[in-house]
Amino acid sequence: MTPSFDTPIPLALYVHLPWCVRKCPYCDFNSHEPRGGEPPFADYVAALLRDLEAQLPEVWGRRIESVFIGGGTPSLFPPEAMAELMSGLRSLLPLRPDVEITLEANPGTADRDFFQGYREAGINRLSLGVQSFDGAMLQRLGRIHGPEEAAAAVEHARAAGFERINLDLMFGLPGQTVAQGMADLEAAIAQQPEHISWYQLTLEPNTLFAARPPELPEDDTVAELFAAGSLRLAEADYTRYEVSAYARAGEACRHNLNYWTFGDYLGIGAGAHGKLTQVHDGSIIRRVRPRQPQAYLADPTGGRDTPVAPGERPFEFMLNALRLVDGVPEARFRERTGLPLEALEPGLERARQRGLMDPAGSGVLRTTTEGLQFLNDVLEGFLPEAANDVEEVSR
Repeated sequence: MTPSFDTPIPLALYVHLPWCVRKCPYCDFNSHEPRGGEPPFADYVAALLRDLEAQLPEVWGRRIESVFIGGGTPSLFPPEAMAELMSGLRSLLPLRPDVEITLEANPGTADRDFFQGYREAGINRLSLGVQSFDGAMLQRLGRIHGPEEAAAAVEHARAAGFERINLDLMFGLPGQTVAQGMADLEAAIAQQPEHISWYQLTLEPNTLFAARPPELPEDDTVAELFAAGSLRLAEADYTRYEVSAYARAGEACRHNLNYWTFGDYLGIGAGAHGKLTQVHDGSIIRRVRPRQPQAYLADPTGGRDTPVAPGERPFEFMLNALRLVDGVPEARFRERTGLPLEALEPGLERARQRGLMDPAGSGVLRTTTEGLQFLNDVLEGFLPEAANDVEEVSR
């Protein structure tokens, strides 16, 4: 049978602003240093709105649950450009009354007046890319800010009226000891953010660090730091709700929760990705826009669409959902993929036999504590090589 959907799927919006002051050596995001002066802010905002307008017929009547403005360094954009963008979004899309609108910001570009302007434009959540409060570590990471700027960014954000702040913080940094990592975490907690994204530095392909690897801490050191840091975050009332996300009560990132529960999202901007479910025919498509800013400015509706075949959906769903510490209700799989739960059975059985997933009958798709630690092993059981089984179920 054709996959079918009978429950509304939430819809979010991702906006990509691709420019940054300087490319960090660990960064594999679609970010570019501007050439020949500042980025073309006004032209880019106009392209974003043309992109969005072209996609509207596919989402008529659907409300936007959250907006995330990422990059690059979105805080390079002046408040007037951000106000123009937000005004355009509101004129084109119905936004939920309590919509979460997040902007990523670099402490090296933090400006009190900019933050005030962003808040007045309707941004209500800031995600600050601090990465470390250690000056030497920040230099090794190629960051353009120091510890003082990191703390000042939080102060400026509070003064501008932001009540929801996330701090991005890395661990396992070049040469980092457990004591240094814990000092970093203490500095982050002292800022009293509502949310902390605490994640391990990894060497990604096509980055400077991949070409010239720094000396990273031993695995045992990283494991000890993670264990001690997780306990400290819990003591400070930050609950781990996702592999690398910790939040105070009620402060989980709604936008990322939509990704992790296989919700839909429009993507606009250079290299932006989107995912849309077409309930009339049971299809799911992934969309990507041109990666280079100049190519996007020339044709913001270019790029490509790729269907997500039924045989690929179990892996794609579980790849996201199993990042959540509490997992997701079993019914969510049918709601978001259009497939019966039986499509997951081969992978579930394999993981349960190894003690990596909750037992059958729990009503929840969730890893055990050990399963979360060895998540890649769990996910192997849902890879598309089992697609034939899924295709049979979905016919």
